[in-house]
Amino acid sequence: MVYSDSVDLRKGVEPLCGIARFCGQKPTDGSVYVFFNRSRTLMKLLHWERGGYVIYYKRMEVGRISRRVFRGLEHPGFYRLRWDELVLLLEGVYPSASRRKRFNIR
Repeated sequence: MVYSDSVDLRKGVEPLCGIARFCGQKPTDGSVYVFFNRSRTLMKLLHWERGGYVIYYKRMEVGRISRRVFRGLEHPGFYRLRWDELVLLLEGVYPSASRRKRFNIR
């Protein structure tokens, strides 16, 4: 699940869970929740495992995540992403691009 609005990534587990709950999601359902900062150079993934929450943090060394990831939703919320699309996203590749380049430098 990708959050369509930017988030202050200084937030920890509880505030990120709060965002998910506010949008009608259940953070303990085993889904991976993906959050980006405003400049789209940082991302956090929130995931529930048996023992508790795990947060993965990625900082893009070059470039940033494409704006198209946010899909132009009118209101902040989550949208589903397949596992293979998530892996491409983590590598800096926009999943539905006709020509897959690694980073969108803007």
